[in-house]
Amino acid sequence: MMSAPLPMLLWGVAIALRYSSVRHPSFRGRLSEKELIAQIKTRDGTTGRWYQFRNGRLKSRAGVHREAEISLTFKSAEVGEKLLTPPLDHQQFVNAAKAFTVVIEGPEELSLWFMETLRMIQTVGWRYGMPGVDGEMRYVNNTNGGPVFVYVKNERIVRITPIEFDDAEDAPSWSVTARGQTFTPPRRTTVAPHALASKSVVYSKDRLLHPLKRVDFDPNGNRNCANRGKSGYERISWDEALDIVATEIKRVRREHGKGAILSSHSSHHTWGNVGYYISSNFRFMNTIGHTKMVINPDSWEGWYWGAMHHYGNSMRNGAFEPYGQMRDCLENCEMIVFWSSDPESSSGSYAAFEGTVRRQWARQLGIKMVHIDPYLNHTGAFLGGKWIPVLPGTSPALA
Repeated sequence: MMSAPLPMLLWGVAIALRYSSVRHPSFRGRLSEKELIAQIKTRDGTTGRWYQFRNGRLKSRAGVHREAEISLTFKSAEVGEKLLTPPLDHQQFVNAAKAFTVVIEGPEELSLWFMETLRMIQTVGWRYGMPGVDGEMRYVNNTNGGPVFVYVKNERIVRITPIEFDDAEDAPSWSVTARGQTFTPPRRTTVAPHALASKSVVYSKDRLLHPLKRVDFDPNGNRNCANRGKSGYERISWDEALDIVATEIKRVRREHGKGAILSSHSSHHTWGNVGYYISSNFRFMNTIGHTKMVINPDSWEGWYWGAMHHYGNSMRNGAFEPYGQMRDCLENCEMIVFWSSDPESSSGSYAAFEGTVRRQWARQLGIKMVHIDPYLNHTGAFLGGKWIPVLPGTSPALA
């Protein structure tokens, strides 16, 4: 799609905001949440437009506003035209922000509200879900244990099932050919048990939906630490919980020094940057001062270096079955060694049991399987092959 001149695009933003507020009550309510003046402009100030939100109504004019609380600034008109031409590409915005060709200035809360409001223009009218029988609606959810159908009635989950693909409506499955045989995955998704049990987690009586405080815990007095796990809990507001946490951070810094605050986090970083430990957490902890706990290489590092030494590459962190190494393995591998490895019992997240299906393809091709483990684990029992029952702690000598 060809880009329109930036002034026309900025005028179009105002039209889209007004149209969305007239068409969709939820968006009209959104415009009533904040009162501010935001503007979108070029860095040199030659092109711009401001948007005033007051009492749920929008006023907009061309030009740069001296009293704007929020400024979305493009390095040039060309950058603005590229980023604002529909459909908006969020990845392009992220890349531009990293290159500082677009910046947003102003209070964080108002900045986030304005940017989210602009994005909602594209999605506010979306409808999703497929109607089913007896008033049910069927939705799709991509859990961390495999994609599923979620059936909902009266705003409550009825059941969760693997996705069954419809040959008449859904795209055909992919296939891979190796050593003269063609393999195609089943016409349904694989799902880990914990994903299928998500309904019980959502409606569990033990699920924490709001902050709790021990009934005999007084943050400004007697803490009764000996009663932890015994005295029970009471519900408190989010504001009270935030006040307790903020007060405790200040107290620990004052009484024990900044080094008394320890920051720890998990290993995985492949979920992305926004909201995860490599962005917000580091920024916050560096602001207050802390002792950083350096995590040990306990996850993808093993895949990475194992892949470098065994596969000769580090594609996709070296994880074999769910990713691109599968074709290479099926075509060329002569033997798979499961060294202290039991993927049939330790898998189930991210790609669910897709690896199980693909390991069966490897067995069907006659690829030899060797299992080095003190126990005949689930993978060895399922796939068969040679089991080498080493004594615990002696396998490094075998290596």
